[in-house]
Amino acid sequence: MTRGARALVVCPQIAGQRADLSPESRLEEARGLALAIGIVVAEAYVLPVRVARPATLFGAGQVERIATDCELHGAELVIVDGALSAIQQRNLEEKLKRKVIDRTGLILEIFGERAATAEGRLQVELAHLDYQQGRLVRSWTHLERQRGGFGFLGGPGETQIEADRRMIRERMGRLRRELEQVRRTRALHRKRRGRAPWPVVALVGYTNAGKSTLFNRMTGADVIAEDLLFATLDPTMRAITLPGVEKAILSDTVGFISDLPTQLVAAFRATLEEVTSADIILHVRDIANPDSQAQKKQVLEVLGELGIGELGIGEQGIGELGIGQTAEGADSEFEAGPKIIEVWNKLDLLAPERRAELEEIAASDPDILLVSAIGGEGIEALREGVGAALTKGAVLHHILVPAADGARIAWLHAHGEVVGEVDAGDVRDSGDEGEGGPMRKLDVMLTPKEWGRFESLED
Repeated sequence: MTRGARALVVCPQIAGQRADLSPESRLEEARGLALAIGIVVAEAYVLPVRVARPATLFGAGQVERIATDCELHGAELVIVDGALSAIQQRNLEEKLKRKVIDRTGLILEIFGERAATAEGRLQVELAHLDYQQGRLVRSWTHLERQRGGFGFLGGPGETQIEADRRMIRERMGRLRRELEQVRRTRALHRKRRGRAPWPVVALVGYTNAGKSTLFNRMTGADVIAEDLLFATLDPTMRAITLPGVEKAILSDTVGFISDLPTQLVAAFRATLEEVTSADIILHVRDIANPDSQAQKKQVLEVLGELGIGELGIGEQGIGELGIGQTAEGADSEFEAGPKIIEVWNKLDLLAPERRAELEEIAASDPDILLVSAIGGEGIEALREGVGAALTKGAVLHHILVPAADGARIAWLHAHGEVVGEVDAGDVRDSGDEGEGGPMRKLDVMLTPKEWGRFESLED
């Protein structure tokens, strides 16, 4: 796909097909996806489809209209904001005499261009191969009817297709092995963080909700943050200081989008696993967007695929319950996963009446915070809220530590609130069990998770 290419964007509205976003919002999102990869949108419109045709998706008259509009606007590319089968894509290209790409293909193109790290490129390549392996027939249509060689059905086209499929399968196998190594490395890093260091706060949200801008505001980093869909792909981590927490790790993740290709969800699982192991999830929402609630639903659906927050998906609809909340009558032993705090961003874009309404809602819910990441409003309250959430449930522990064990004493000071510390003498003189030598007694407020981490240090 060439940057600067002129494209016609068509958003099919299929009768009877449920959609969270309105057709107009979907069309605007499709425009944004095209612009994100440098395509010039010559024309864009919603096209109602009463019955999806297996061969072309659109009816014959609609295909003619698309062809006419391509000629009229000089479009060399047609983007269909929906899923096309390999046959539909091939037939449309034959009839329109132009390259046709569907929503999944477009998102894969964006990810392929934006992936900056070796891991990101591996993930995108795996997703792209998974998408392409069912479409190889398009590349060999000129050989499909050729006969020759041995047997009755075999032919050069079929042989070449099988060879290509085998190569793709082998390459995908290698990529999966490499990504599995990445997953193991991340697991080791998480285990190391779990033993010694610091709580993890993960930013998630719909693409272009302002996650990277908020990340930069809270860390002083310079992660790319543009008014662009999928401006950043690769996860970034920085250390931050929060009230009551000497050090925490803030993680910025890839943005989600409606109908995110399943190939990408699977390929980016290693990256998104960072979210599943976080202590706190900050769900950043563009609260000024009229489709904010629908975007929230899409985010929770992707998180649900990762095993987070399935409890919030029920008849009431995703979004009625927050991740970490429990439904009435639910199993009390259900592991809800990381706590979620909703960060309602872009406060500066709200009308005064709407702002007052949302401030009233947020005032009654401690897990909702209003901010303007670009202007800085509400950031300090966010820091305090996250710090309070991380230290909630702390219990006073009376701990005896050998006076010579400076590492564990320093760990307790770094991860808990030490309210008292005295010389406990020599345990051999006092008759207490434990290591010999001078001891220190510390009275420390620790959360259950930090207490578990401290106990693991003793193993």
